[in-house]
Amino acid sequence: MSAPASAPSYAPASSPAAVGPTAAELLDFALRTAADPEVVASLPLDPEGRTWIRLDGPGGSEAWLIGWPPGTGTGWHDHAESRGAFATAQGRLTEHSLTVRLPSEGWKCLELAPDVDRRRTLAAGSGRAFREHHVHEVFNESQAEHAVSVHAYYPPLPLIRRYSRSGPVLSLEHVERPADWQ
Repeated sequence: MSAPASAPSYAPASSPAAVGPTAAELLDFALRTAADPEVVASLPLDPEGRTWIRLDGPGGSEAWLIGWPPGTGTGWHDHAESRGAFATAQGRLTEHSLTVRLPSEGWKCLELAPDVDRRRTLAAGSGRAFREHHVHEVFNESQAEHAVSVHAYYPPLPLIRRYSRSGPVLSLEHVERPADWQ
């Protein structure tokens, strides 16, 4: 069964997500941290898989320094009720994202409307912020160069929903909890 993706709606000012750092503040943190050569150099890089170090984010946010070997990526996912930002410190990352907010519950498979896909390439020193329920995939397209990035989320990630995609069809595959990646 398929349902069309819905238009964005945002949390009221009194919601728990309305407190804490804004998406713009998270982006500022990510950009400043990505520009710090000492922090970036602290990340051990693995030629086979992604590596990460947890960082102290601003205002109770969750932050990560992530290394991306050539050809690696996240697959389609969202960060549930967390807003966030990421910035590239080294190399270049590509983000595919959807321009619509998906229903947060009650579906397993959606057929996406045409023209909801966006593609961004983020070179070292650039970044982007996003709102709650942002569905995207991030990857390092390079076949030779590692990429390194800084990511920050508020509130700290309650879960990550993983999706598969076949053309216009997006399917919920599984839900990860913090214990799965820490």
